[in-house]
Amino acid sequence: MNKDIIKIMRPKQWLKNVFVFVPAFFAGSITDVHDILASVITFFAFSLAASSVYCLNDIIDVEADRRHPVKCSRPIASGAVTVSAAARLMGMLLVVSAILVMLLGPERWAVGGVILFYVLLNIAYCIRLKQFAIVDVCIIATGFVLRLLAGGFATDVVLSKWIVLMTFLLTLFLSFAKRRDDVIRMNETGEPPRKNTVRYNLTFINQTVTITATVTLVCYIMYTVSPDVGERIHTPYLYLTTVFVILGLLRYIQITVVDEKSGEPTKVMLHDRFMQTVVLLWAMSFFVIIYML
Repeated sequence: MNKDIIKIMRPKQWLKNVFVFVPAFFAGSITDVHDILASVITFFAFSLAASSVYCLNDIIDVEADRRHPVKCSRPIASGAVTVSAAARLMGMLLVVSAILVMLLGPERWAVGGVILFYVLLNIAYCIRLKQFAIVDVCIIATGFVLRLLAGGFATDVVLSKWIVLMTFLLTLFLSFAKRRDDVIRMNETGEPPRKNTVRYNLTFINQTVTITATVTLVCYIMYTVSPDVGERIHTPYLYLTTVFVILGLLRYIQITVVDEKSGEPTKVMLHDRFMQTVVLLWAMSFFVIIYML
Protein backbone atom coordinates (compact mmCIF):
# COMPACT_ATOMS: atom_id res chain seq x y z
CA MET A 1 0.00 0.00 0.00
CA ASN A 2 2.83 2.41 0.89
CA LYS A 3 4.41 2.01 -2.53
CA ASP A 4 1.05 2.59 -4.19
CA ILE A 5 0.44 5.74 -2.14
CA ILE A 6 3.82 7.10 -3.16
CA LYS A 7 3.09 6.17 -6.75
CA ILE A 8 -0.10 8.24 -6.69
CA MET A 9 1.86 11.23 -5.38
CA ARG A 10 4.28 10.92 -8.33
CA PRO A 11 7.38 12.26 -6.56
CA LYS A 12 9.36 12.09 -9.83
CA GLN A 13 7.10 14.87 -11.09
CA TRP A 14 8.36 17.08 -8.27
CA LEU A 15 11.27 17.85 -10.57
CA LYS A 16 8.92 20.38 -12.21
CA ASN A 17 8.78 22.36 -8.98
CA VAL A 18 12.47 23.20 -9.22
CA PHE A 19 11.14 26.28 -11.02
CA VAL A 20 10.51 27.86 -7.59
CA PHE A 21 14.30 28.16 -7.21
CA VAL A 22 14.70 30.01 -10.52
CA PRO A 23 13.97 33.57 -9.22
CA ALA A 24 16.62 33.36 -6.48
CA PHE A 25 19.12 31.74 -8.85
CA PHE A 26 18.62 34.31 -11.60
CA ALA A 27 18.68 37.19 -9.10
CA GLY A 28 22.05 36.10 -7.72
CA SER A 29 20.71 35.39 -4.22
CA ILE A 30 20.80 31.59 -4.23
CA THR A 31 23.62 31.74 -1.66
CA ASP A 32 21.47 33.72 0.76
CA VAL A 33 20.40 31.45 3.63
CA HIS A 34 16.97 33.07 4.01
CA ASP A 35 16.22 32.79 0.29
CA ILE A 36 17.35 29.16 0.14
CA LEU A 37 15.20 28.22 3.15
CA ALA A 38 12.18 30.08 1.77
CA SER A 39 12.65 28.42 -1.64
CA VAL A 40 12.96 24.95 -0.09
CA ILE A 41 9.78 25.39 1.96
CA THR A 42 7.94 26.70 -1.10
CA PHE A 43 9.25 23.78 -3.16
CA PHE A 44 7.81 21.18 -0.81
CA ALA A 45 4.57 23.11 -0.29
CA PHE A 46 4.08 23.33 -4.05
CA SER A 47 5.08 19.67 -4.53
CA LEU A 48 2.52 18.41 -2.03
CA ALA A 49 -0.17 20.62 -3.55
CA ALA A 50 0.71 19.27 -7.01
CA SER A 51 0.54 15.71 -5.68
CA SER A 52 -2.96 16.38 -4.36
CA VAL A 53 -3.96 17.37 -7.90
CA TYR A 54 -2.52 14.10 -9.21
CA CYS A 55 -4.76 12.27 -6.73
CA LEU A 56 -7.82 14.12 -8.02
CA ASN A 57 -6.82 13.49 -11.63
CA ASP A 58 -6.50 9.74 -11.04
CA ILE A 59 -9.85 9.66 -9.24
CA ILE A 60 -11.64 11.45 -12.08
CA ASP A 61 -9.91 9.45 -14.84
CA VAL A 62 -10.16 6.04 -13.17
CA GLU A 63 -12.43 4.49 -15.82
CA ALA A 64 -10.47 5.93 -18.75
CA ASP A 65 -7.20 4.80 -17.15
CA ARG A 66 -8.48 1.24 -16.89
CA ARG A 67 -8.87 1.17 -20.68
CA HIS A 68 -5.45 2.73 -21.29
CA PRO A 69 -2.58 0.29 -22.11
CA VAL A 70 -0.14 2.10 -19.79
CA LYS A 71 -2.25 4.05 -17.29
CA CYS A 72 -4.20 0.91 -16.34
CA SER A 73 -1.34 0.14 -13.93
CA ARG A 74 -1.98 3.26 -11.88
CA PRO A 75 -2.89 2.36 -8.26
CA ILE A 76 -6.52 3.54 -8.39
CA ALA A 77 -7.19 2.13 -11.85
CA SER A 78 -5.66 -1.22 -10.90
CA GLY A 79 -7.63 -1.39 -7.65
CA ALA A 80 -4.56 -1.25 -5.40
CA VAL A 81 -5.85 1.97 -3.81
CA THR A 82 -9.52 2.81 -3.31
CA VAL A 83 -11.05 6.08 -4.44
CA SER A 84 -11.90 7.01 -0.85
CA ALA A 85 -8.29 6.41 0.27
CA ALA A 86 -7.02 8.58 -2.58
CA ALA A 87 -9.49 11.33 -1.60
CA ARG A 88 -8.24 11.24 2.01
CA LEU A 89 -4.66 11.39 0.76
CA MET A 90 -5.53 14.43 -1.35
CA GLY A 91 -6.95 16.25 1.66
CA MET A 92 -3.96 15.38 3.84
CA LEU A 93 -1.51 16.64 1.21
CA LEU A 94 -3.34 19.97 0.97
CA VAL A 95 -3.31 20.39 4.75
CA VAL A 96 0.44 19.67 5.02
CA SER A 97 1.09 22.02 2.11
CA ALA A 98 -0.81 24.79 3.91
CA ILE A 99 1.14 24.15 7.13
CA LEU A 100 4.43 24.50 5.24
CA VAL A 101 3.31 27.78 3.70
CA MET A 102 2.54 29.16 7.17
CA LEU A 103 6.20 28.57 8.12
CA LEU A 104 7.16 31.38 5.75
CA GLY A 105 7.36 35.01 6.86
CA PRO A 106 5.12 37.86 5.66
CA GLU A 107 5.36 36.42 2.15
CA ARG A 108 3.25 33.43 3.24
CA TRP A 109 0.02 35.04 2.02
CA ALA A 110 1.32 35.74 -1.48
CA VAL A 111 2.87 32.27 -1.80
CA GLY A 112 -0.25 30.64 -0.37
CA GLY A 113 -2.43 32.59 -2.78
CA VAL A 114 -0.39 31.42 -5.75
CA ILE A 115 -0.53 27.78 -4.62
CA LEU A 116 -4.27 28.03 -3.96
CA PHE A 117 -4.83 29.48 -7.44
CA TYR A 118 -2.71 26.64 -8.89
CA VAL A 119 -4.85 24.03 -7.13
CA LEU A 120 -8.15 25.64 -8.19
CA LEU A 121 -6.95 26.04 -11.78
CA ASN A 122 -5.92 22.40 -11.93
CA ILE A 123 -9.16 21.22 -10.39
CA ALA A 124 -10.93 22.99 -13.26
CA TYR A 125 -8.40 21.39 -15.62
CA CYS A 126 -9.05 17.88 -14.30
CA ILE A 127 -12.82 18.27 -14.32
CA ARG A 128 -13.34 19.99 -17.65
CA LEU A 129 -10.67 22.17 -19.23
CA LYS A 130 -8.28 19.39 -20.23
CA GLN A 131 -10.83 18.30 -22.82
CA PHE A 132 -10.13 21.40 -24.92
CA ALA A 133 -7.15 21.36 -27.27
CA ILE A 134 -4.67 24.26 -26.89
CA VAL A 135 -6.42 25.33 -23.67
CA ASP A 136 -4.99 22.22 -21.99
CA VAL A 137 -1.35 23.00 -22.81
CA CYS A 138 -1.81 26.68 -21.94
CA ILE A 139 -3.00 25.70 -18.46
CA ILE A 140 0.00 23.41 -18.01
CA ALA A 141 2.33 26.25 -19.05
CA THR A 142 0.52 28.63 -16.69
CA GLY A 143 1.20 26.19 -13.87
CA PHE A 144 4.94 26.63 -14.39
CA VAL A 145 4.60 30.41 -14.39
CA LEU A 146 2.79 30.07 -11.04
CA ARG A 147 5.74 28.04 -9.71
CA LEU A 148 7.98 30.88 -10.81
CA LEU A 149 5.76 33.47 -9.13
CA ALA A 150 5.67 31.47 -5.90
CA GLY A 151 9.46 31.35 -5.84
CA GLY A 152 9.63 35.07 -6.57
CA PHE A 153 7.21 35.98 -3.78
CA ALA A 154 8.98 33.64 -1.32
CA THR A 155 12.34 35.35 -1.91
CA ASP A 156 11.03 38.86 -2.62
CA VAL A 157 12.55 38.80 -6.11
CA VAL A 158 10.98 40.96 -8.80
CA LEU A 159 10.71 38.82 -11.93
CA SER A 160 11.81 40.04 -15.32
CA LYS A 161 9.05 40.00 -17.93
CA TRP A 162 11.41 37.97 -20.12
CA ILE A 163 11.71 35.19 -17.52
CA VAL A 164 7.93 34.97 -17.21
CA LEU A 165 7.47 34.82 -20.99
CA MET A 166 10.36 32.39 -21.40
CA THR A 167 8.97 30.04 -18.74
CA PHE A 168 5.52 30.06 -20.29
CA LEU A 169 6.87 29.44 -23.81
CA LEU A 170 9.36 26.77 -22.76
CA THR A 171 6.71 24.73 -20.97
CA LEU A 172 4.30 25.31 -23.85
CA PHE A 173 6.99 23.84 -26.12
CA LEU A 174 7.39 20.80 -23.85
CA SER A 175 3.62 20.34 -23.61
CA PHE A 176 3.11 20.39 -27.37
CA ALA A 177 6.01 17.93 -27.73
CA LYS A 178 4.22 15.65 -25.26
CA ARG A 179 0.98 15.95 -27.25
CA ARG A 180 2.91 14.82 -30.32
CA ASP A 181 3.50 11.51 -28.58
CA ASP A 182 -0.26 11.20 -28.05
CA VAL A 183 -0.95 11.90 -31.74
CA ILE A 184 1.53 9.21 -32.80
CA ARG A 185 -0.12 6.70 -30.47
CA MET A 186 -3.56 7.64 -31.83
CA ASN A 187 -2.35 7.19 -35.40
CA GLU A 188 -0.95 3.76 -34.56
CA THR A 189 -3.84 2.40 -32.51
CA GLY A 190 -6.82 4.38 -33.79
CA GLU A 191 -7.69 5.28 -30.19
CA PRO A 192 -7.04 8.82 -28.88
CA PRO A 193 -5.22 8.71 -25.50
CA ARG A 194 -7.08 11.89 -24.53
CA LYS A 195 -10.44 13.23 -25.65
CA ASN A 196 -8.83 16.29 -27.20
CA THR A 197 -6.13 14.38 -29.11
CA VAL A 198 -8.41 14.28 -32.16
CA ARG A 199 -8.03 18.07 -32.35
CA TYR A 200 -4.29 17.69 -32.94
CA ASN A 201 -2.34 16.20 -35.85
CA LEU A 202 1.35 15.87 -36.67
CA THR A 203 1.43 18.84 -39.05
CA PHE A 204 -0.06 21.16 -36.45
CA ILE A 205 2.11 19.80 -33.62
CA ASN A 206 5.31 20.06 -35.65
CA GLN A 207 4.57 23.68 -36.44
CA THR A 208 3.73 24.58 -32.85
CA VAL A 209 6.88 22.86 -31.56
CA THR A 210 8.98 24.86 -34.03
CA ILE A 211 7.26 28.16 -33.26
CA THR A 212 7.40 27.83 -29.46
CA ALA A 213 11.05 26.68 -29.51
CA THR A 214 12.01 29.65 -31.69
CA VAL A 215 10.17 32.26 -29.61
CA THR A 216 11.54 30.71 -26.39
CA LEU A 217 15.08 31.15 -27.70
CA VAL A 218 14.35 34.77 -28.71
CA CYS A 219 12.95 35.50 -25.22
CA TYR A 220 16.02 34.00 -23.59
CA ILE A 221 18.35 36.10 -25.73
CA MET A 222 16.30 39.22 -24.96
CA TYR A 223 16.59 38.39 -21.25
CA THR A 224 20.36 37.98 -21.37
CA VAL A 225 20.94 41.27 -23.24
CA SER A 226 18.34 43.27 -21.32
CA PRO A 227 19.98 46.41 -19.82
CA ASP A 228 17.80 46.12 -16.70
CA VAL A 229 18.92 42.55 -16.08
CA GLY A 230 22.58 43.38 -16.69
CA GLU A 231 22.38 46.29 -14.24
CA ARG A 232 20.60 44.22 -11.62
CA ILE A 233 23.10 41.33 -11.58
CA HIS A 234 26.12 43.42 -12.54
CA THR A 235 27.33 41.45 -15.55
CA PRO A 236 27.04 41.85 -19.34
CA TYR A 237 28.05 38.27 -20.13
CA LEU A 238 24.81 36.33 -19.68
CA TYR A 239 24.39 36.06 -23.45
CA LEU A 240 27.23 33.48 -23.44
CA THR A 241 24.86 30.93 -21.86
CA THR A 242 22.64 31.04 -24.95
CA VAL A 243 24.67 28.29 -26.61
CA PHE A 244 23.48 25.76 -24.02
CA VAL A 245 19.85 26.81 -24.47
CA ILE A 246 20.17 26.27 -28.22
CA LEU A 247 21.72 22.82 -27.68
CA GLY A 248 18.99 21.87 -25.20
CA LEU A 249 16.16 22.91 -27.52
CA LEU A 250 17.74 21.12 -30.49
CA ARG A 251 18.25 17.95 -28.47
CA TYR A 252 14.66 17.95 -27.25
CA ILE A 253 13.37 18.49 -30.78
CA GLN A 254 15.51 15.53 -31.86
CA ILE A 255 14.01 13.39 -29.09
CA THR A 256 10.52 14.53 -30.13
CA VAL A 257 10.75 14.25 -33.92
CA VAL A 258 13.46 11.65 -34.55
CA ASP A 259 13.25 9.36 -31.52
CA GLU A 260 9.52 10.01 -30.89
CA LYS A 261 10.02 9.71 -27.13
CA SER A 262 8.65 13.02 -25.86
CA GLY A 263 5.70 11.54 -23.95
CA GLU A 264 7.25 12.16 -20.52
CA PRO A 265 9.41 15.32 -20.26
CA THR A 266 10.37 14.44 -16.68
CA LYS A 267 11.57 11.01 -17.77
CA VAL A 268 13.61 12.59 -20.56
CA MET A 269 15.35 14.85 -18.05
CA LEU A 270 15.99 11.97 -15.67
CA HIS A 271 17.43 9.58 -18.27
CA ASP A 272 18.85 11.50 -21.23
CA ARG A 273 22.57 12.11 -20.58
CA PHE A 274 22.88 14.73 -23.29
CA MET A 275 20.09 16.83 -21.80
CA GLN A 276 21.47 16.41 -18.30
CA THR A 277 24.92 17.51 -19.46
CA VAL A 278 23.55 20.57 -21.27
CA VAL A 279 21.45 21.65 -18.28
CA LEU A 280 24.39 21.13 -15.92
CA LEU A 281 26.75 23.14 -18.15
CA TRP A 282 24.13 25.88 -18.50
CA ALA A 283 23.67 26.07 -14.71
CA MET A 284 27.42 26.04 -14.08
CA SER A 285 28.10 28.76 -16.65
CA PHE A 286 25.24 30.86 -15.29
CA PHE A 287 26.55 30.41 -11.74
CA VAL A 288 30.09 31.40 -12.71
CA ILE A 289 28.94 34.48 -14.62
CA ILE A 290 26.58 35.73 -11.89
CA TYR A 291 28.37 34.70 -8.71
CA MET A 292 32.06 34.62 -9.59
CA LEU A 293 32.78 37.22 -12.31
